[in-house]
Amino acid sequence: MMHIWKVSVLFSYLVLGHFTLTFGQHYQSQVWRPDLGNGKFKNPVINADYSDPDAIRVGEDYYMIASSFNHSPGLPILHSKDMVNWTIIGHALQRQVPEAVFNKVQHGGGVWAPSIRYHENEFYIYYPDPDFGIYQIKTGDIRGPWSEPVLVFEGKGLIDPCPFWDEDGRAYLAYAYAGSRAGLKSVIGIAPMNAEGTKVLNRGTIVYDGHELDPTIEGPKVYKRNGYYYLFAPAGGVATGWQLVLRSKDIYGPYERKVVMEQNNSTVNGPHQGAWVNTPTGEDWFFHFQDKEAMGRVVHLQPMVWKEDWPIIGEDEDGDGVGTPVMIYKKPHVGKQQLPVVNPQESDEFDSPQLGLQWQWQANPDGTWLMPSHKGNLRLYTQLLPKDGKNLMALPNILTQKFPAEDFTATTRVRLRPNEKELGERAGLVVVGEDYSQLFIQKNNGVFRLYYGSCSKAYNGNSENVRVVTTVPDDFVFLRVQVRKGEICNWSYSIDGKKYIDIEKDFRARPGKWIGATLGLYASRDKQINDSGYADFDWFRIGK
Repeated sequence: MMHIWKVSVLFSYLVLGHFTLTFGQHYQSQVWRPDLGNGKFKNPVINADYSDPDAIRVGEDYYMIASSFNHSPGLPILHSKDMVNWTIIGHALQRQVPEAVFNKVQHGGGVWAPSIRYHENEFYIYYPDPDFGIYQIKTGDIRGPWSEPVLVFEGKGLIDPCPFWDEDGRAYLAYAYAGSRAGLKSVIGIAPMNAEGTKVLNRGTIVYDGHELDPTIEGPKVYKRNGYYYLFAPAGGVATGWQLVLRSKDIYGPYERKVVMEQNNSTVNGPHQGAWVNTPTGEDWFFHFQDKEAMGRVVHLQPMVWKEDWPIIGEDEDGDGVGTPVMIYKKPHVGKQQLPVVNPQESDEFDSPQLGLQWQWQANPDGTWLMPSHKGNLRLYTQLLPKDGKNLMALPNILTQKFPAEDFTATTRVRLRPNEKELGERAGLVVVGEDYSQLFIQKNNGVFRLYYGSCSKAYNGNSENVRVVTTVPDDFVFLRVQVRKGEICNWSYSIDGKKYIDIEKDFRARPGKWIGATLGLYASRDKQINDSGYADFDWFRIGK
């Protein structure tokens, strides 16, 4: 008998497009393209919530991963040939473990800041769950399948792991602490591991204390150059801090410190943790994120140079050794001519047997939630809100994707086919966050109606405010949300797909728990039923 976990993984791979290697590889966004087409790029290179990015180069290919928190599948993997043009190629974690925990929505839990490394012809990802510890997964093929998670370092509050294999074969794990779970933060630790990297050999040693100069230091990444061990680690807070580098001739220290990048006169607050990557031509670059509230933590690319065995990240115009983030810069020299413009996937016509890889659920998916392509539609079967759920934020089967830019429009066409008993079945488009708003269609007393709903401080269990917008002459409707700078959302609908009627303006999107706001599609019901209705979404389109 095949292991249940493997069956679940296989289902997720099929449903979420794992085997469609070319799917989305040529997608070009209408709302954000960092490649300026003239040999330069603009930041952010990924204008979406890919929090805590880590990246590596393997040959001529660049791979990036990011935090995914409670969303499933988790650990998105992106690929690039030039560090500017990126596409999503898969997810390393198809289901979060322990499954019994993550079959329910766990806002703010799950996968925190991960790291990726290539060692002895295998890809390794170490990711933390602050409630359980640090896990390892690995594969010989970046597109998977990945191994089952192995708990390398058990304990509450262990976060931000990064493995390192030294020249002598010894393995180490750098990490930090989350004060909310561990009762300690602002320190960096190093623990020895077995050669396979599957188990720490002891509880580790604190090698740097940032309480005095570098409060909230976290996110260490380990590198070695010219005999120095380097810990690249942000400090000072996600929205207000600086990028720090520590160096030592011994991996356990003592470490010297140097601030290598801060906001200075730029508009890039933070700037926070990331990854050092080089090119085959010998250039050095650094990825980091910027916290933009409801937009999430977007990814920037900065030039990097070395001076007296210290890195300088960004532009150092005054020569003090502390760089400033750039907004427009020449593209990395990767030894090739102009490469095609591609961007992370956004729109989805739902014509394929697989969903676009941009989609993630609010919890581990179940096989009864959807049929990925049904006559060119995405079919979502209605699911019952959990017994203790007070609003949509408890609904695991919201299919979400990230905000793709500060200015965009998201539109979908939905047809609702409820069970004849009309047990509160509905389907809609929602802007998900601590505050949320939505449009949904529902049939009551034989009549289809369109509703607007909103909820403030939804994570506190507050009830949703709902009002009728209009009756709908048939069982389908076009739904649209227009998002503008300042996270302002304007809602509208259409019966014919041409004329849109505004119904709610100036709802302000808010971030979720450690994540930006997201866009979601869903189908739900109020009561238990022996055969659910369903909703067909014809397409989902992102535009200007």
